[in-house]
Amino acid sequence: MGLISGLFGLPLAPARGVVWVAERLQEEAERQYYDPGTIRRDLQAVAAARDEGSISEEEAAELERELVARLLEGNARRRKGG
Repeated sequence: MGLISGLFGLPLAPARGVVWVAERLQEEAERQYYDPGTIRRDLQAVAAARDEGSISEEEAAELERELVARLLEGNARRRKGG
């Protein structure tokens, strides 16, 4: 980067920093959202809630479908390398 382009780009530095932080936050949120361990714990919690009767069979089935979809999506993302 040359001196002139560096000087003209300087006012944008805070915005670039904010974008960088936002990207890191998104990456971490997605990592946690698709984490297999977290999903398995959530599946166990759904099973326990169903067993104790605090949620219906239909609610449990819907939650399990969503969690399995997240697990499959997370596996596909890891295979792609992202």
